[in-house]
Amino acid sequence: MTRAVSEAASEAVSAREPDMPEPSPEIAEQEAPVADGQRSGIPGLGRVLVCIPTYNERDSLPETVRRLRSAVHAADVLVIDDGSPDGTGELADGLHQEDQAVHVLHRTTKSGLGAAYIAGFSWGMQRGYDVLVEMDADGSHQPEELPRLLEALRTSDVVLGSRWVPGGDVRNWPASRLWLSRGGNAYVRLALGMPLRDATGGYRAYRRHVLEALPLAEVASQGYCFQVDLVWQAWRTGFEVSEVPITFVERAMGESKMSRSIVLEAFWRVGWWGLRTGRKGPDRPAGTAHRPPGG
Repeated sequence: MTRAVSEAASEAVSAREPDMPEPSPEIAEQEAPVADGQRSGIPGLGRVLVCIPTYNERDSLPETVRRLRSAVHAADVLVIDDGSPDGTGELADGLHQEDQAVHVLHRTTKSGLGAAYIAGFSWGMQRGYDVLVEMDADGSHQPEELPRLLEALRTSDVVLGSRWVPGGDVRNWPASRLWLSRGGNAYVRLALGMPLRDATGGYRAYRRHVLEALPLAEVASQGYCFQVDLVWQAWRTGFEVSEVPITFVERAMGESKMSRSIVLEAFWRVGWWGLRTGRKGPDRPAGTAHRPPGG
């Protein structure tokens, strides 16, 4: 179920915005202590891993990692590099040498955003992380806003950074991209009956038990479609999904990975899912699906 939206999506989102909690100092400022060779994480949330897929992001990655480590000291970082020919992977190795909270997962081929995130999630869960975060390397997702997502995760299973709830914003996008994003999200709501304002966004946080409950090995979608796929499965399973406002800033360096094929994949897959399921929503009450004791 969704925290930010209930019966009437826009009304519920508007009602939630004034009550949005400010990030607690322990999220924004605390340095995680080390125990048995591992940083122990954030009280109430556990160990946090921010997954950052890269392909030719050499110019933007160092500043993104620097800002992230400054914004949330207790979070670890995993760079998932798909064999970037510009040397992003080697640069990430250098960041690891400078900061042991930065890790690198090298993949040999460019196999898509979805596959990269699933590899990152699996890496993190195998090493005991409790929260898995998605973030772009190009600076479009503001690391300084991560404490807001993590604070909301205290009472949710999944938190989406949303451009299209009150307080959200997009900067430096052409009108065509604005219409594509708004139209794509309207299509998702219509096709799937899922009352989220920004199901296609890629700045989000999952609690570990959500990912453990989903059939990640069966996910074949990529790009926008991967983002919709994962949150749709979480919502249909009965997990609590919240949206918090973010400011999305168009990349200043490098090239966008958006392509016609990504848009077409999202269009036909989302339409097929809606036809196959009849826009059927969750079977369980909000927040009760597979939640571990005390979670």
